[in-house]
Amino acid sequence: MCSGSFAKCLGITLIPLAILCALANILLFFPGGKTVDKNENITEEVWYFGGLMGSGVLMIFPALVFLGLKNNDCCGCCGNESCGKRFAMFTSIIFAAVGLAGAGYSFIVSAVAIDRGPKCSTAEGYRYPFDNGYLSDPSVWRTCTEPANIVLWNWTLFTTLLALSGIEFILCLVQLINGMLVVLCGNYNCCKQSVEPA
Repeated sequence: MCSGSFAKCLGITLIPLAILCALANILLFFPGGKTVDKNENITEEVWYFGGLMGSGVLMIFPALVFLGLKNNDCCGCCGNESCGKRFAMFTSIIFAAVGLAGAGYSFIVSAVAIDRGPKCSTAEGYRYPFDNGYLSDPSVWRTCTEPANIVLWNWTLFTTLLALSGIEFILCLVQLINGMLVVLCGNYNCCKQSVEPA
C-alpha cells in the first residue's frame, strides 16, 4: 500500500474523532444536560478545552494534511516532480507531532477530571466533594444534589474524551512512524506502479 494512501485512511478516521471530541467538550458545559446560573459552577477542567481545542480543532490540521498526502504519493507533490515525496512526508511528521500534542493534552485533562470528580452543589455549596475512589462507591454520588446526575454525566463524557483522544494519539503516532520511515528509507513502489510499460 502506498504511504500516502495509508495516511489518507488515517486522515479520514481522524475527522469524525475530532468532531466527537469537540461535541463531548461542548456537552460538558451543560452539566446534567442543563444550563447553570454561574460559569464558575462548571467543573474547572471543562474550561481547559481539552476536547474542543486539543483533540478537536487542533486535530483537524493533521487530518487535512494526511488527506492531502494521497495527491503527493507518487514522485512529487501537487503534480510538481521537483517537490519530492519525502518533503511531503516530512510535513506530515510535523503535523503528526501537532496531533500528538493535542491528543495528549486532551487525554491528560480528561484523566485529571475523572480522578478529581465534578464540581457540584452540596450542603456546603458548590465545590469538589470527592476524594479518590468515588467512582467505585456510587453511594457517595448523592453528595451532589445539583445538577442532577452530574457525576455520571461528567464521567461518561470525560471517559469518552479519554478514549477518543487515546485513539487519536495512536493514529498520529502511527503516521509519525510512517512518515519517518518514508523520509529516512524512501518508498518508490508507487512511482514504479505509476509508470506504464513502454
